[in-house]
Amino acid sequence: MNAETVLIIEDDSALLRGLTDNFRFEGYTVRAANDGEKGLTAALDSGFDLIILDIMLPKINGYEICRRIRAEGLDTPIIMLTAKGQESDILLGLNLGADDYVTKPFSIRELLARANAFLRRRRTATPDVYRFGDCALDMSADRLTRGGAEVPLTPKESGLLKFMVSHAGRALTRDEILRRVWGYDVFVTSRSIDRCVNTIRKKIEPDSARPTFIKTIREIGYRFEIPEDSQSPAER
Repeated sequence: MNAETVLIIEDDSALLRGLTDNFRFEGYTVRAANDGEKGLTAALDSGFDLIILDIMLPKINGYEICRRIRAEGLDTPIIMLTAKGQESDILLGLNLGADDYVTKPFSIRELLARANAFLRRRRTATPDVYRFGDCALDMSADRLTRGGAEVPLTPKESGLLKFMVSHAGRALTRDEILRRVWGYDVFVTSRSIDRCVNTIRKKIEPDSARPTFIKTIREIGYRFEIPEDSQSPAER
């Protein structure tokens, strides 16, 4: 049975009960909060492995909760639940420090799959080598191989791939990619980021036209997904 603890902050009582029951059925220890004030107190007072956070909450909204959690230096993965489909609202949450989002109405299987992926990665130490498909990325040696043959990368391609792989499962906004990989002292447009992603895809994807690893999130950015059968040495 899993030992991880999950905090669910949701004001819809039926949805809160359903989420709580499903996560407990999966073997997780669950704590629930039905308003933002209780949720923020719980998040800051107790150590959780994952937080499921609704955006539209009474007393304190999910954006402020997310901001306060990150301001305290906590790196607990946060998955936002939002009824809003506007990209600007999703971007706001991600730029405040959320790791991923699910838009209501959603499939509980999809949410559990996202949650399990984050929790699975937290169980293992950060590896030096990440494996995905027939590729291996050695972080310390700054070396990518595919099928055993070395694949040349430019410094920016290497930096972007390492950033994406080390944050696998997260929804990464273009603004965050720009800040973390390029830096604001260099003039770069979103098209430059997209071109770099397309070049990397040609080097790592089985079919760059139908990506397996680097998924595009429309109007938001990208998510790097490592299939469960692609494991690093630390996960074996």
